[in-house]
Amino acid sequence: MLLSRLSASRSSSLVLLSALEQALRLKEQFPGSTISVVTMGLPKSAEVIREALYRGADKGYVVTDRPLGGADTLATSYTLAQAIKKIGEFDIILGGRQAIDGDTAQVGPQIAEKLGLTQVTYAEEILSLDEAAKKIVIKRHIDGGVETVEAPLPLVVTVNGSAAPCRPRNAKRVMKYKKATVAAERSAEEQEAYAELIARKPYLDITQWGAADIDCDPKQIGKAGSPTNVKAVKNIVFKAKESRTLTGSDEDINNLMVELINEKIIG
Repeated sequence: MLLSRLSASRSSSLVLLSALEQALRLKEQFPGSTISVVTMGLPKSAEVIREALYRGADKGYVVTDRPLGGADTLATSYTLAQAIKKIGEFDIILGGRQAIDGDTAQVGPQIAEKLGLTQVTYAEEILSLDEAAKKIVIKRHIDGGVETVEAPLPLVVTVNGSAAPCRPRNAKRVMKYKKATVAAERSAEEQEAYAELIARKPYLDITQWGAADIDCDPKQIGKAGSPTNVKAVKNIVFKAKESRTLTGSDEDINNLMVELINEKIIG
């Protein structure tokens, strides 16, 4: 079982944790299954991996490389799909529905397309999984209500932030993984000490991959592979043109309603 972040490091960690909770529940139901977490971003995005390890994930991968910078959803989904292919066999790819900056909710579906997989979006809860029949039943939260769908495995599932929150960190796992890092996080002075530590505790070495490690086409990553370009970002503050204080009396409320109707604001 593979849990994929399905977005760059700027994604909402809260949504990711909601996806992780669904993966952890499946892991409890099916002993022997494992959860791997993959993220793309700067080396500091390894913090996402540590948070997942603290809660029950088994393995982490950080895809970080200068050529990956400036990626839009198309380039991001390509890079993550390449990483997933390298990790290998999986049953389910789980991730957050959308990033908190772009708010496009495109990366998950694009990964499904690139991997040729079925996808279920806006997931609230995984209701059941039939391992023998390779089928899963998922509750989706959509406009106007709730929908229950059945889908074949393997598949990609993107989870809403409104899904069940993730369980808290496990104290024993925090102590076990608090020194887990990727190579790029370690200073030159720390390299030797960490080499000795990892020799004794290999699980503290979070896997780090560059673009070449996952066989990326240079034309499909970073800015080169991004047809979308942000020209400018502006901070806009809306200011009220005028304001009015109402007392809450029936007369004030009636007068306001009459004015709104006359101005065709309502009615």
